[in-house]
Amino acid sequence: MPELSASHRLRIGRYAEQNRIYLLTANTLGREPVFKDYTLGRMVVHQFKQAQSEGFADSLAWVVMPDHFHWLVQLQKGSLGQLMCQAKSLSTRSINSASGRTGSLWQQSFHDHALRQEESLVRVARYVVANPLRAGLVEKLGDYPLWDAIWV
Repeated sequence: MPELSASHRLRIGRYAEQNRIYLLTANTLGREPVFKDYTLGRMVVHQFKQAQSEGFADSLAWVVMPDHFHWLVQLQKGSLGQLMCQAKSLSTRSINSASGRTGSLWQQSFHDHALRQEESLVRVARYVVANPLRAGLVEKLGDYPLWDAIWV
């Protein structure tokens, strides 16, 4: 049997369930800090909002870090793969157009974690939005421009 790459092993057994809450994470290619540029980060945020307005997922909390994002969603329709493919491909297109970049922006796959009943939704949301504090990018959460949560 041929050896599978890490990205292919991630997809084995991936199952998406409607109305389930997932924490999704995607990294930029080579962990390049593309989103140090606030306007480029806003283009990723636009894709989160677009996915919600089209009924694919309800965004509960998110943060766009310089080289990755965390997105806490409640999946409404489609699969996680479809949701992430759309968000990553559309954001790549708009960011490349705006910045003069070409080629891939994101690493091929993504990480997903389905929240279990015993996990605290608020605890996970706090983890997501506190990323800039833990990374030392800001001293107060309100100083970081690329995050949101439905509880604020």
